Amino acid sequence: MKLPETFDALIEEANTLDLYKKLILQLNKDFLYANIDLDFDVDILPSSLKLLLHETVYRLIQEKFTEYLNLLYIIDVPEHAVKALNGDDIVALSAQVSFLILKREWQKVWFRNSYS
Repeated sequence: MKLPETFDALIEEANTLDLYKKLILQLNKDFLYANIDLDFDVDILPSSLKLLLHETVYRLIQEKFTEYLNLLYIIDVPEHAVKALNGDDIVALSAQVSFLILKREWQKVWFRNSYS
């Protein structure tokens, strides 16, 4: 499996395979496991998803760092990928982490769909 390199490519692939709603459901499930009060509507527009996820990750980094780390652990975002990011600009960092979260969730949905 080759992971998409951009948010738009990820969303396009999810829509092409008719897995966008499953991606949203997977996000909701993992956010619930992490005890973070965020529930995306299954009909959320991709642009709204990107914005809301980015804002949430930014808020977690700024205000609830332990919950942020717990979320990354639950979603199973690769630690080396997070460590490779530049943390000088929190806004840019939270956008990059949001994409890492989406990529990992996309992997889960894609594998489940392909091998079940």
